[in-house]
Amino acid sequence: MTSILEDDATRPDPTARVLCGDAYDLATEVEPASVDLVITSPPYWGMRTYGHDHSEDIMKEWLAEGNSAADIPPYEWYRENGGLLGMEPIPDWFVAHLVEIFDRLRPALKPSASVWINLGDTYFARWSSIRADGRQGLGDNPRTRRRTPMGGYRQEKQLLLIPARFAIAMQESRWILRNDLIWHKPNVAPRPEKDRLRLAHEHFFHFVLKPKEGRAKYHYDMDATETGSRDVVTVNVRAGSDGHSATFPPELIRPRIESSSPAGGLVLDPFAGTGRALSVALELGRSAIGFEMSEEFTIAANRNAQTAANVLRLL
Repeated sequence: MTSILEDDATRPDPTARVLCGDAYDLATEVEPASVDLVITSPPYWGMRTYGHDHSEDIMKEWLAEGNSAADIPPYEWYRENGGLLGMEPIPDWFVAHLVEIFDRLRPALKPSASVWINLGDTYFARWSSIRADGRQGLGDNPRTRRRTPMGGYRQEKQLLLIPARFAIAMQESRWILRNDLIWHKPNVAPRPEKDRLRLAHEHFFHFVLKPKEGRAKYHYDMDATETGSRDVVTVNVRAGSDGHSATFPPELIRPRIESSSPAGGLVLDPFAGTGRALSVALELGRSAIGFEMSEEFTIAANRNAQTAANVLRLL
C-alpha cells in the first residue's frame, strides 16, 4: 500500500493535510517510523455524537452472539455493528477501543516519538444526556436520552475516572507514561448541580514507546515548556471553531509541540476536528497530518491548515 505521506516526503516546506476517515483504518497507512509526535483529544465517553449515527442496540447484538457484558468486543466488530467511538454502552469498552487505536498507530512512530492525549472525565447517570455537539447538559443544543447499564463502579452520580482507567490500560499495553499534565480551566461554565464542585481540570497524558531493553529515550526539550516546567498549567477554554465545540486552545498545545517534536518534524492528530493542532504545528515549522471522520470538519481543517501555511509563507 502506498504511504499517505509519500507525496510529502521531498517537500522542503512544512505541509499539512487532513484525511477523512476512521483513525483505526488510516493508522496503518502512515509510513512506518515517520511520526515525531501524536497530539490529540479523542471523543470523551458518553457526551457527543458529532452528528454521526450510533446503534443503541449494540449491547443486545453482542449478547445475542453468546458474549457477556463483561466481554469487550474488538473495535472492528463494534464499528461494523453500528457502534461509534465514545458512545460505547459502558466505559470499559470505550477505554479498550481507544487503546486499540493507539496501538495501531505504534508502528508509525519513530523510536524517539511522544504521544500526548487529552481526555476528560464523565459522571455516570443511568439515563444519560447525549448531544450531537455542544457542552453536555448546557445550552440549547438538541439532546437525546439513552439508558446505560448500572453495575460495579457504574453508579448514579459516580465520577467514573475514565482518564485514569485509560492511562492504566495504556501502561498495560506497554506504553510508558511520562507525564500526567493537569489542564486547569479557570473559565469553566457554571453548572446547575448543587451537590458537587465544578470540574475545572482535564488530564493531558504524555506517553512514549517502551523499548525492547533499557530505559525509554525520546525527544524532549525542557526549555520549550511553560515557565517553571510544572505538570499543572492554567489555560482558558477557548470558543470552538467551524461548528466544533471542543477545540484545543493554542496556548495549551504549543508547548507540547515545541517540547516533544524537533523542528521540521511530523505531527499527527488522529482525531483532528477542525485542525487546531495541525495549524499550530505549521506555525512552529512542523509538518502535520490529521484524521477526521466528519467530512464537514475535514473540509474546515484543511481550510484552516491552508490559511496557516499561507501565513507562514508570508513571514
